[in-house]
Formats: sequence, structure tokens, C-alpha cells
Amino acid sequence: MTSSPFKTLAWSVLLGLGLMTAGSPARADTPAASKAVANDSNVLRTTLDNGLRVVIVRETLSPMVTTQITYLAGGYQTPDGFPGTAHALEHMMFRDSKGMTGAQLNEMTGKMGADNNAFTTNDATQYYFVAPSNYLDILLHIESERMEGALLTQTDWERERGAIEQEVSRDISEPEYLAFQKAEGMLYAGTGYAEDPLGTRSSFGKTTSTDLQSFYKNWYAPNNALLVIVGDVNPQQTLAKVQELFGAIPKRTLPAHAPLTLQPMKPQSIASTTPRGTGSVQFLFRMPGMMDKDNAAAQVLLDVLSNARSSLSALAVEGKVLDTSAQLQPFSYGGIGMIQVGFPKDGDAKKAEADLQGVIDDVLKNGVPKDLVDASIRSEISQAEFNKNSAVTLASAWSQSIAWMGLSSPEEAEDQFRTVTVDDVNRIARQYLKPSERVTVVLTPDNNGKRPPDSAGFGGSESFAGNDKLDAPLPAWASEKLSKLDMPKWTLSPVEMKLDNGIRLIVQPETISKTVTVMGHIDNNPKLQEPAGQEGAARLLGALFDYGSATLDRDAFHKALDDISATESGGTDFGVAALSDQFDRATQLLADNELHPALPQQGFVVQQETLARALAGEMQSPQYKMMKALRMGLLPAGDPDLRFATPKSVASVTLQNVKDYFAKTYRPDLTTIVIVGNVTPEQAKTTVQRYFGQWKAQGPKPDVISKPVGTNPAGYVVVENPYASQDQVLMGQMLELNMHNPDRFALQLGNNVLGGNGFASRLMTDIRVKHGFAYGAGSGIHFDRSRSIFFVQYGSDPDKVAPVDALVRQNLIDMQTTPIKQSELDNARQYEIRSIPVSVSSISSIARSLLEWAWHDEPLDQPMVAAKHYLTLTPTQVQAAFKKYLKPANLMQVVQGPKPEKH
Repeated sequence: MTSSPFKTLAWSVLLGLGLMTAGSPARADTPAASKAVANDSNVLRTTLDNGLRVVIVRETLSPMVTTQITYLAGGYQTPDGFPGTAHALEHMMFRDSKGMTGAQLNEMTGKMGADNNAFTTNDATQYYFVAPSNYLDILLHIESERMEGALLTQTDWERERGAIEQEVSRDISEPEYLAFQKAEGMLYAGTGYAEDPLGTRSSFGKTTSTDLQSFYKNWYAPNNALLVIVGDVNPQQTLAKVQELFGAIPKRTLPAHAPLTLQPMKPQSIASTTPRGTGSVQFLFRMPGMMDKDNAAAQVLLDVLSNARSSLSALAVEGKVLDTSAQLQPFSYGGIGMIQVGFPKDGDAKKAEADLQGVIDDVLKNGVPKDLVDASIRSEISQAEFNKNSAVTLASAWSQSIAWMGLSSPEEAEDQFRTVTVDDVNRIARQYLKPSERVTVVLTPDNNGKRPPDSAGFGGSESFAGNDKLDAPLPAWASEKLSKLDMPKWTLSPVEMKLDNGIRLIVQPETISKTVTVMGHIDNNPKLQEPAGQEGAARLLGALFDYGSATLDRDAFHKALDDISATESGGTDFGVAALSDQFDRATQLLADNELHPALPQQGFVVQQETLARALAGEMQSPQYKMMKALRMGLLPAGDPDLRFATPKSVASVTLQNVKDYFAKTYRPDLTTIVIVGNVTPEQAKTTVQRYFGQWKAQGPKPDVISKPVGTNPAGYVVVENPYASQDQVLMGQMLELNMHNPDRFALQLGNNVLGGNGFASRLMTDIRVKHGFAYGAGSGIHFDRSRSIFFVQYGSDPDKVAPVDALVRQNLIDMQTTPIKQSELDNARQYEIRSIPVSVSSISSIARSLLEWAWHDEPLDQPMVAAKHYLTLTPTQVQAAFKKYLKPANLMQVVQGPKPEKH
């Protein structure tokens, strides 16, 4: 459960659409007819008599479905003095309702093999599920129960408050977040956008269940909601079920939407320090909102600045700054444009600011290049086709266009870009990028920081009335459907080929969109392949692929990509995504970059200095120290994986060293290429052979697999982070098995019970639900070809670390000494097997999965192979695996957090 748009994975789905969004009530002229409207056989739109807007889209890539229900109420609608009310209510919607308990919701989610979460933005709150499509009825029951029947008791609020305050502590520990929060308040002072929807610990301390109930009754009504359903469903049958479950929920009279009245703006500055290894200068400006006619032009402006050929990007290419970015964060009636450059720890922030100002001055004086405007518009329009590659991104496109933008469809949003001109973009730049109306943020790296205000621990409820609700029978509308476990339908049938030069080619044709995605991997291991004293050579080489090829310099190469609206990356992990009619040209450009990178001397010098200066600061950051301490605790002294790049090692690398590394490491006989999309296997093979076929390997294959290691000794390291308000904890242990050992399946199933199944896991139930000690806690196992690691991670207030540690260790001992319950095994088995369609439900996830399985020498139907193991495992076998491989007494623990305060 998340709140800030900059802090959520859910929000990143919307970012991927090319239109970052916030939410707000729809325009009054949004179509709303009780009669269902179907523009084509796959799309059905209607508005129920109670005002609930419904969009149903049939999408058959995978037998799964996503539901997104958006309530047009977020931070903007919260009462004065209670900025986190919408966020608090979002959390409480996962607690008890009249028709189900929160524990039942968690159990149903796990049994379905589903993913679910929610996020709160400035203007809207969305709840989403991704699940196998045969459980759509259950998803609709859940959302209809929550729309009308959330109980929102004071007892449940007291249990949840501890968790939500832990979330606040986590976010306000980041100076970057706090700076944005302050800038937001300056840009939108006196409006509903001045306060971030995350909320504050002090406001949650005075919030009561009565406050939450009032907000719920005011805003959570069918006539203030949008329900989008996308997946392998029958639209007419689905609409009938929606009508049955939601149709009787009464509409309500909604509060009036407060108009946005902006106050006069004057330039302001925010200066702060950061524990990160690099600093940044940020210019933040007001921008048009998503309901503004200029929204598309504003997005194009930020796209132009982000373009690899822009004057902003040139600052990093020329070595004047470490990196650059430009992004648009629009709300419905306003927005924030952020333009940023990075500088090293020992760098000159004033010079970086001057360089950034020079870019803005040039844009205001001379305008933006028409070529880049045209490229950005083409990219935004082509993104609509890529949105079809996933039910989730397609559903998000519908949700944002209707709920956040007040439009009728994604096509209408797409059409807005078609009318944008270079004059529009220049007008927006001159209207909004005024130095007199901006907030300047400077974040300077400094190891010495100060704990943020409003971060005192809350603690939550430390106990409540037993586990009775955790074992309650599921509602009748779910229990029967979830009682029988069937093997899911496997929808992939990839075609495997081997080129003469050793390239393994895998092709999965899909016709869900007119796009093709290519992903490749060269098996490599810099820890084993970088010569001694040249640590960092692989990273330097990776940075140089941006400079084009031997035949196309950097600008020409990126222009060629812009001309076909393709996204490309080179390196040991390489790939390109393009419209299917540009597949040949896209593959040609990819091969040219991958096989014949430019590797210019000037670019090498810039990237060498950039990496060395970035590492100098990065090595002093708490996050770097934490991960290094964990690795050093897990691995024996002298292990190759303990080789780390340093400024000194990077400085010793020459361009010839990089070229030598490229020649030895980049080999076709260690390369796998996966192609998924609107292409035939024959076409794919012909194209790859044409552009990659002349690639030849030299000499014997290198050894790229690290040697196995034994179980690590116990260890404990504290990494001080004076900026943090809570401790971040990592616990790990090396496991003496690899991914090809069948015992992995018992461990995986047991880990699902322990801490790998979200809210339904033992750790989450024990640490968050029952005690409120932490916002979240989970465990995982990473299996690899020679080494595997078990880990636990959580974040909590410092005074809660000891009790959380005790709960973690006790749960591990319990897994070893007592067989898990049959019901727990059934739940874990159901999750692992039923989630299979969800795991390969997008073009990118299909390509990524096939690639991972292939180069790890696993079968290309690996989930189905695993499912057969899961079906036969017993509680005793799971216990035996945990007893054999897990060593609680050998856990390596690293705690990153604030320095204890003196009393």
C-alpha cells in the first residue's frame, strides 16, 4: 500500500504509459449512459444507474485478468490538518468489511495466486488486482464488499496505525522525498495540492475511526468511482456480474470539489544534504494539469528535454554533470515539472546549477528543436500500441484517461498528442519555465545528517485478540471456487533455434499488438573476467554503448532510433522494442551497437571520470556500506565476488583495456536472444542471422560460474545513517544448494508460508498484523547456478528491532521443528501454481522469463515443472528442507539506521 506518486510501483505502471498522472473528478461532459457501448467486440463501456462507470476490455495474451477500481478522492480532498486521511483509508480497506475479514482477504489473494495493492495520489485512490481470469467473480465480490461495507473500526485503526506510521518513517528518511514535499507546498501553497497525500505521523496520531468513516461515506460511492476490467474475459457476461454485485449500491451526493486557486509565485530555494553518494540540483516548476488542454504539450516538452540528443542530456555526455533527467508530475488541475542534474560528492553544485540554467535559458531564448518535438510525439503515439502488451498497462491507460484526465478513452488521450506543434511546446516552455516562478532544490552529499522531524516512533498495538479470525472459513462466494486445485493452462510454445555461430534464438509469436520485443543476454561474470586491478572495466564498457556504433556516431545513432520510435540498450543485457513494421531496422541498429560499439576516446575519458567520482561518494553512502557488509559477511575472504570497483581501479583502466574486455567477453556462443511479438519464427531467424550472423567467437569459452561456497558464519554489522528515522534490516545466509537441486521446490514452498506471500505469510501476520512492529516484513530465496541465498528484510523503529528479530528467529525455528499445517501448505501450493498465468501475462515478462530460463539452463516451461513438484510435496518434506539448509544461528545481519540518541 503506497501513497506518493514518486514512491510506488503502482505509479510506475502509469509512468510507463508516457503520461504520469494524478487523479481528480471527471469532467462533467464525460459520457455516462446506462446503456452499454461497445466500439468493438473487445471493449464494453457503460455507466450503471448508480453512476458507477465500467470499462471491460477483452485481452487474451494470458488467462489472467486485472481489475482497477479508482475512487476520485485523494490528498486534495482530505480535511484541513489531516493530509493523510485518504492514505489511511486506503490502508483500512484491507481490514475487515461486512462480508469478509482482512485475514480472509489476504488468504483469498494468496489462494488465487493473485497480486493486489493500492496507491493514493493527490486526487485519487486506486485498488488493483492481477489474478487468473477464472477468479474474476471473487475479485468483483471483494471490491463490491469494500465499496459499501468497510467497517473501519477504532480497534482495526489502532492496529493499522502502527504500520502506516512505519511507512511514513521510511519515506521521510529520504531527503529527496522531503525536498519534493517542501517544493510541492511552495508551488501550491494554499491549495489541496500543498500537502502530500502520504500524511504525517502527528496527523495520524489524532485521526480516529470516525474521521475515516466520514471520509469513506463522503467519497467512496459508485458515482465517484471507475471500475476497469481487462483480461481474458467475456465482456457481456462480466458486465452482468458487475450489475449483479454493484448495481444495488446506492449513489450518494458528493461534496463539492474545491476549485484550485493559485497564489502568486516567487522564486524559492531548498538546500539540504543527502546520505547518497551523489548530489543533485533540481528545478521545479508549476505545470498544466492533466485536464488542461496544454497537458500533452507539457509532456512533449519534458520528453524533448529527456531525449538523448537534447541539450540537457549533452551536459552528461560532455562530462559537465553526472546525469540528467526531466519528468512531469501532473495532477488533474496542476502539475510539477522537475528538471535535474547530478554532481559528484566533491563537485561544484553552483557550477551544476549554472550549467542547468544555461540549458533553460537556451530553451527560453531559442526554443526547442522541431526534430525532437516530432520524435517525442511519435514516441507518445507509438506508446499506445505498446500499452496493449499487458493487461495491466492497458487497464492503466483506460483508468488514467477517464479517471485522471476526464476523457472518454485512451484514444482521445493519444489524439491530444497529434495536434501538438513546436509552437505549442515553446509557448509552454516560456509560460512555465520562468526562473521567477520556480523552486530550486540543491541536495549535497554529506555523511553527517539529521533525523527528520515528525519521526518519533508510534509502535502500534502490540497484541490483540488471538488468531481466531486467521482460521475462519472463507466466504461462500469464494470457498467453492478455491477448493479445487487444477494445473493452469500453459500458453507459451516458443520455437528454439541455434545459429551457426552459437547464438541460441528463442521466438514466441504473439499477435496481441503490432510490436516486437527483443531481449538478449551474454553469459558473463565481471568478478571472474575483469583482470586484476581493472575492477570497473565492465561498468565503463556498459556506459559506452550510449555513444553509438562504428558507423553511426552518438547523435546519428539516437536519431535513427527516434525515427522508428524504438527503445534500445546495449551491453551484456541488450535489447530493442519497436513497432513490428520496424523490426528489421530495429534489429539492424541493435546489432550495429552491440557488435560494433563506437568506444570513442573522448567518451571513455568522460565516463571514466564520471564513474570514478560517482564511486568516491557512493562508497561512503549508507546503502553501499550496508550491501558491502552483507556480502562480506556471507562470502569467505578472497572470494572473487568480494572484488569491488574503486576510484583507483577505475582510473587505472585504459580504453584498450575496455576494448580487450569487450573482445573476450562478448561472444555469440554465450549469447541467448529471445524475440516475442508480432513476428514469425522464420522472419525472426532470417533477421537475426542477417545482422548477428557474422559475429564470431575467439578462443575457448571463459568460466563464468562462481564456485560454490559453504554456509557463512553468523555476523552482525551496524551501518549508521543519521538521516534515517527507522532501521532497515537485512538478514542473510548462504544455502548449500543450487537452482538445479530439486530440494529448491520444498524451500520455495516453505518460504511462501514463512514470508514470501505478502500479507498471508507468517512473518507479515506476526510482525505487522498482530503486533504492528513494522510496515512490512518478508523473506526470499535467490537460487542460482552455483550459489543460493536466503534472506529476510524489514524496516521498523529502532526500539522494535529486537522484538522483530526475536519473531523472525522463532518463526525460522518453528519451520524447522514443526511441520507446517496442511492448510498452510495448500495455500502456498495454490499460490505458486495458480500464479503461473500472472507471471507470464505481458510481452516483456514473457521475454524476460524465457531469457532467464534459457541462459540458466532451465526448461522453457519451468513454472509447470515446478508445479509438478509442488503438487506432491508434504509438510514433512518442507520441514526437512528447512532443517537441512536453514541455519538460524548462522544468519548474517546488517542494520542500517539512525545513531542512538543520547539521553
